Amino acid sequence: MFDIVSFIPRAVVQGIPLLLGSTGETLTEKSGNLNLGIPGIMYVGGISGVIGSFFYEAGKSAEEMNTALALLIPIACCLLGSLVMGLIYCFLTVTLRANQNVTGLALTTFGVGFGNFFGGSLIKLAGSELPSIILTNTSNIFRRRLPFAESTGVFGKLFLDYGFLAYIAVIIALAVSYMLNRTRMGLHLRAVGESPTTADAAGINVTRYKYMATCIGAMIAGLGGLYYVMDYASGMWSNNAFGDRGWLAIALVIFTVWRPNVGVLASFLFGGLYILHMYIPSGMNLAVKELYKMAPYVVTIVVLVLTSMRNKRENQPPASLGLPYFREER
Repeated sequence: MFDIVSFIPRAVVQGIPLLLGSTGETLTEKSGNLNLGIPGIMYVGGISGVIGSFFYEAGKSAEEMNTALALLIPIACCLLGSLVMGLIYCFLTVTLRANQNVTGLALTTFGVGFGNFFGGSLIKLAGSELPSIILTNTSNIFRRRLPFAESTGVFGKLFLDYGFLAYIAVIIALAVSYMLNRTRMGLHLRAVGESPTTADAAGINVTRYKYMATCIGAMIAGLGGLYYVMDYASGMWSNNAFGDRGWLAIALVIFTVWRPNVGVLASFLFGGLYILHMYIPSGMNLAVKELYKMAPYVVTIVVLVLTSMRNKRENQPPASLGLPYFREER
């Protein structure tokens, strides 16, 4: 039988990296920047957190580790690594006006290579016989659940049995949605994404808003990589383990029509589709199981088709998305 009580929590955990990645990309795209480097940024965010955790955890037992430092060090390293990636993207596309598509794809390639290089180096330093390292003590702190979750039955299993980063991801998505739609800063940012020429004429600093949105968006996406390693993967890092989650996060932006609040439930849906093949019985027929694995990609294609057919302006991407802004031409 289909065990929905165990399926939903796993779908949520699977969807949190997608939620953080899509929220960061939505914020970036609202400024008019199309950052296809999100997969690489998530990868760098994950390995940066692992590097910080590795050197802090080395030689310490679980009792010797300070909980605050065990959380702050990997989070700070993750945010710093992701910020650098965001700054590189902004310098190339906003300051030097390089092609955004090419820059984003280059960042993805660079991010994966960066993560694999340092991940492999840490594996050698740890002397692991397997092509992976496990940061158990740090992961246990990140995955710590509310103490009363188990005593609340099914409700606790569905809503309370998650690490703190899962709740932070939902809060970030709702906060970004509120900022975009209810604040002056959000209005200015949307103006920059729709028509940077008009925004510039109105006295809005286009370059500052593009840098700010892209760098903050990169840091949010980087947290998705950290969550994947420390919570979903239980602290285990192995090269090329992220799969295509970064690309699904970008597709999720279109699925949610650039609304981070809608992304909360949509990410859990995509997370459920990603693991659906594990819950639908297929016997020994591996071909059927592979068809189930196609579910999130089929849904993505259908959504792309339906989105392209929508005529409402509010369901369309920012008008200047992917286009460089030349102030001299306004």
